[in-house]
Amino acid sequence: MEGQELPYVLIDCVGGKHGVYEDHVEFLEKHFHLITMKEYLENKKFLGKKIRAVYMWYHKPVINEELLQSLPNLKIVASSGVGIDHLDLSLLSSYGVKVSNTPFVVSTDTADLGMALMLASSRRLVEGYQMAVSPDTEYFPADWLGAEVSGATLGIVGMGTIGYKVAERAKAFEMKILYHNRNQRNKEEESAVGAIYCKKIDDLLQQSDFVLLSVNLTPQTHKLIGKRELELMKPTATLINISRGLVVDQDALVGALQNKVIKAAALDVTYPEPLPRDHPLLKLKNVIITPHIGSATKKTRRLMMENMTESIQAGLRGLPIPNEVIP
Repeated sequence: MEGQELPYVLIDCVGGKHGVYEDHVEFLEKHFHLITMKEYLENKKFLGKKIRAVYMWYHKPVINEELLQSLPNLKIVASSGVGIDHLDLSLLSSYGVKVSNTPFVVSTDTADLGMALMLASSRRLVEGYQMAVSPDTEYFPADWLGAEVSGATLGIVGMGTIGYKVAERAKAFEMKILYHNRNQRNKEEESAVGAIYCKKIDDLLQQSDFVLLSVNLTPQTHKLIGKRELELMKPTATLINISRGLVVDQDALVGALQNKVIKAAALDVTYPEPLPRDHPLLKLKNVIITPHIGSATKKTRRLMMENMTESIQAGLRGLPIPNEVIP
């Protein structure tokens, strides 16, 4: 409001590798007095007491106990994206700081990317492109074949918002849909997409032509897919990961791909990101890797920013916080 000081909000920086998008700044500055980490570190004594929220754009700025101790009036941390594995929720709660994320606005784009990875891997689009543009290509071999998606069996591990949207898309491809989740969906939701619940993940792994991971990273899902799970999959199966890199044991995945335990993998996430340039996953022809772009569209990133703004405003006014993350 006119004449009223805008709330001070800490950001990492503007632009660059991890900064707030430059075309988002004008909108944010209508609502907040933005303070970069550089500005904060240069004037901690004054700004530490003024900052009431942290706008965490792709895990930056990093929040630790030292920072929390220096921000006595901090009320809320708004984090972009779905995952909150980069935050210590117990620590934040002990300082009375609330947390929000942006789970719903990213689900459509992330589901789209899951389908794109499935199609690109099954039809060998990256290899096909390389063949088509190679100066050494003299002809297109007639026996250069991919695998069918339509009518195949898709196993979705994690049937939350993203997983369910993948199922909706897979239904249009006439796929048989299996899913494994902590809780079974209700019968109406299952029948709407033709999904069959697998109480045991092993049953899903053994039957699926494509296994798609869309779980949150938690202690329970850390390396959920390891050597044992990969060996349960069909030798013709493809693993698709749109969740977090640490949900998969990458060393086990490399071995499974090299030894043809499974056919292929399509990964939007790895650990770390990016992988070291000499990592064996980067050398395998039966792997597609994208740079964690599940939500990377202009519209969705704008909606994420607007959602984070709404959460901060609600948190500072003592109102219910949209998309609050409960420890």
